Amino acid sequence: MHEISEEEMVEAIKFAHDAIKVQCAAQVKLAEAFGKKETREYEPEREDEALEKRVRELTYDKVYAIARAASAKHERSAAFDNIKEEVKASFSEEELEDYGGMVSKYFYKAEKAAVRDLTLNEGLRLDGRKTTDIRPIWCEVDYLPSTHGSSIFTRGETQALATVTLGTSREANQIDMPSFEGEERFYLHYNFPPFSTGEARPIRGTSRREVGHGNLAQRALKGMVPADCPYTVRVVSEVLESNGSSSMATVCAGTMALMDAGVQMKKPVSGIAMGLISDGDSGKYAVLSDILGDEDHLGDMDFKVTGTADGITACQMDIKVKGLSYEILVNALKQAQAGRLHILEKLVETIAQPNADVKPHAPKMITRVIPNEFIGALIGPGGKVIQELQKATKTTIVINEDPITEEGIVEILGTNQEGIDAVLAKIDSLLFKPEVGGTYEVKVIKMLDFGAVVEYTQAPGNEVLLHVSELAWERTENVSDVVNMGDVFEVKYFGVDPKTRKEKVSRKAILPKPEGYVARPPRENNERGGRDNRGGGRDNRGGRDNRGRDDRRDDRKPREDRKDD
Repeated sequence: MHEISEEEMVEAIKFAHDAIKVQCAAQVKLAEAFGKKETREYEPEREDEALEKRVRELTYDKVYAIARAASAKHERSAAFDNIKEEVKASFSEEELEDYGGMVSKYFYKAEKAAVRDLTLNEGLRLDGRKTTDIRPIWCEVDYLPSTHGSSIFTRGETQALATVTLGTSREANQIDMPSFEGEERFYLHYNFPPFSTGEARPIRGTSRREVGHGNLAQRALKGMVPADCPYTVRVVSEVLESNGSSSMATVCAGTMALMDAGVQMKKPVSGIAMGLISDGDSGKYAVLSDILGDEDHLGDMDFKVTGTADGITACQMDIKVKGLSYEILVNALKQAQAGRLHILEKLVETIAQPNADVKPHAPKMITRVIPNEFIGALIGPGGKVIQELQKATKTTIVINEDPITEEGIVEILGTNQEGIDAVLAKIDSLLFKPEVGGTYEVKVIKMLDFGAVVEYTQAPGNEVLLHVSELAWERTENVSDVVNMGDVFEVKYFGVDPKTRKEKVSRKAILPKPEGYVARPPRENNERGGRDNRGGGRDNRGGRDNRGRDDRRDDRKPREDRKDD
């Protein structure tokens, strides 16, 4: 649900109820037309009215008195057990052997009747609260300092410890079901260890109950996690103590843990479990706020409602009666709203807003979008570039391709901001494209005989050759006469040279031309399209000249003349 109001929820249930009536009518019509299958005969359960009356007389008043005394869970359970043992002790061994199971059944019926009558007649509950009262609440955030986010929430004798872990898209929860295949970027796991109810038994995997409660809490919170949250978020709730509504305690603890982790939740969410005790004969009923475990067990309804200050985000109802009137439903929703807002106030008092940033030891996530043609350059052959980059910067880099635009979505996860900045700088250098005619600052990183290799200071790693002929207007014999390693200066970008098919930059293009400068005339053989001595072909000292092999030695010029040429 997306923050619907109580009125909208009642309207939706009425709409669904009317649709269900049509389906029921179709089934009745079908049964009338073709008949029903014969049902099997079975022997009914053994009953003994006299025994039931005897057990009730022995237990009802005692149970009522204990229920009215407003004791704690374990103290109350022990007192009920003592009454049960006293009742059994009043029977002989032969009687117990004959109908011992019936004694236990009738004791439970008497116990249930006493507890329910206390609430219907006096408006009191097992722990002394009135029907609308919420148990005492205390909560705390940053409870586990080494996690990305944590909180503890305690309401009466129910306590949940929630932790949050932030990760990349690689940590998304993979879903493969007949009805849905995909992944979840936000998911919640709920654990209910035996010690939370004072039991000692082996843990043999996740129970169906844990799956269901975790799903309810996940749906309660999911709508308040922003769609643009860059992280995969995993919430784990450990129930440390349970006496009713541990799933709603999970919602409350999960909200605070998310805010503690720096997840920018739209609004905080709280949850409450509502109960019901009703008498069909008299028409009396009582809606109970924040039910205990015993009230869930002995009552008629377990109605869980979660939401923000503005509306309901999830709900779940279990009932043990044949149906509910709309009057009871409306009253339960209104009472749940009041209780939910009361609990929400306690959460906001503990942490009013999500932390502005993640914790220092938690990973920071930066997302960048790059054109598709640069994905391969960032990954490198066999993943060499991205692996070395992750190792050097101590970050995790994940690259996904947008299925629509086919752009690369780069996720950078790391705890060290310097490492993240280094990855961003590498991406910037890959994406950097100088414009023709633009002037850029460069740094000399390598010296060669025919020029200097420079890199753009705004895009480290993006290199280009500055040819010796483009260093200065004057003739340059040695590159080191003009520039040296580490020198920083500006060059002009001319784009790709059509002859060499390489990028061309020039330093002399942005220097003032010397007064009286005259461009050097071309060589004679160049007038006919031949190569000069710098063009890469063989010169007159090492190969044939333009007049043939036979005249090579006779026509060689003196060394001084050749130098002048």
